[in-house]
Amino acid sequence: MHNPQVDYNIAGSVLKRAQLDPGKRAIIFESTQRSYAELSERVCKLAQNLRDHGVCVGDRVAYVGLNHPAFLETMLAAQSLGAIFVPLNFRLTGEELTFIINDAGVNTLVADDALAAVIDPVRADLCCTRYIGSESAEGDWESLEALISASEPLTSFIQTQQDDVAIIMYTSGTTGRPKGAMLTHGNLMWNNIQAAFALPALASDVSLVCAPLFHVGGLNVTTMSCLQAGGCLLLHRSFDPAATLSDVAQHKVTTMFAAPAMLLFMAQQPEFADTELSSLRMIVVGAAPVPKSLLAVFNERHIPLNQGYGLTETSPLVSFLMSEYTEAKLGSAGKPGLFGEIRVADASGDSVAAGEVGEILYRGPNVMKGYWNRPEATAEAIDEKGWFHTGDAGYLDEDGFLFISDRVKDMVISGGENVYPAEVESVLFEHPAIAEVAIIGLPDDKWGEAVTAVAALNPEASLTLDELRDFADGKLARYKLPLRLHLVEALPRNPAGKVLKFKLREELA
Repeated sequence: MHNPQVDYNIAGSVLKRAQLDPGKRAIIFESTQRSYAELSERVCKLAQNLRDHGVCVGDRVAYVGLNHPAFLETMLAAQSLGAIFVPLNFRLTGEELTFIINDAGVNTLVADDALAAVIDPVRADLCCTRYIGSESAEGDWESLEALISASEPLTSFIQTQQDDVAIIMYTSGTTGRPKGAMLTHGNLMWNNIQAAFALPALASDVSLVCAPLFHVGGLNVTTMSCLQAGGCLLLHRSFDPAATLSDVAQHKVTTMFAAPAMLLFMAQQPEFADTELSSLRMIVVGAAPVPKSLLAVFNERHIPLNQGYGLTETSPLVSFLMSEYTEAKLGSAGKPGLFGEIRVADASGDSVAAGEVGEILYRGPNVMKGYWNRPEATAEAIDEKGWFHTGDAGYLDEDGFLFISDRVKDMVISGGENVYPAEVESVLFEHPAIAEVAIIGLPDDKWGEAVTAVAALNPEASLTLDELRDFADGKLARYKLPLRLHLVEALPRNPAGKVLKFKLREELA
């Protein structure tokens, strides 16, 4: 195995791990297993091929497709050249992908077979100069396997600086056009250093990756830190609750990242109660508040849920709730990492008292450099003192633990009172008829906004508004009780598991 002089960024640390532990398993994917030596060899060959085809420092290399080793190989190869990796949301339409690809100025695009079919009709509108198929190569797509096989490994690496951009990760675009968050090599490394003090990855870990890798939670909560530590990634193309339970038992999985919706779907599987899950030492949960009833289900199985709070723009970790505080601080998102600061501010930017709800602000070395080509949006998001304005509402209790109330924009103002949907959802979720529920505000002549419950029910269940209000009465202030109830087959979610409330508001307004 060749031993190139690597740089100390994410790519360099994974390649260094391959020098230290060449024979260890790095990735299990379907019927394929690869050692760290094999992963390093493939990354270095791909990097050399990209360089031979003109990819230079700062050029953008994108990947679109379901989870696959090629995603990680493409990212690590690009970063080895000082190029910028652009992960793309595989659920977007060709038109939506066209905007992002051209906004980022992507030079080389790698796609899996299914997504190549989405890209082909819009290729005439794209700025890309090269198209590579991650599995097969149809039409004039090049084959990733063929070009790796034909290449020599890269031997000279670009020395990056902490402030150089490593990834442009586009926000989910729940309002307006998506914006590209520029995450630097320093952002990603500092994120994982902070995590190492709170949620450390171990060389013995088997980390199941079933959340989408294009999402910051799927990529940089357990995935990259596991590879840096010398653990093994068990990579699933996508999330399937039954397959997840089965593989946790079969491969003795120790860690995973999940959104609450994923945990809910796992717990609803008939085999959940009898599946051997004792190997799990840590599930990191993010993307939305965890309902108390769901925490209780996993506590009964003695599975530690380490709740984290973060955003694309913070690489992503802002705060952690260690599992020993799960009961004492039920519902909290915890405290910031060792090198981060949190404060809660009013509309004027002044810090508010303990227990008072305001906007959550964060400052730390994992805050993005800014939004790609969006200086005004960057100035709006990061103030002159370096505080990132999250757009989330919450409060700090008297012990400094953070509680997320909701997105500032999702807050419902009914009769002049602020209603935070997550609080209402947590109560309604306990109703035996409800499988999943979201609270939104809809225009109302009397109240300004009506607290509206949108629910999907369990099979054979029925529910009326009066029954729902009676259930929640006494658990919630009267002004927080739903005034309307809409029943749906399922709630619309983005790939990170977040409910798309703007879609509900549009459909029901």
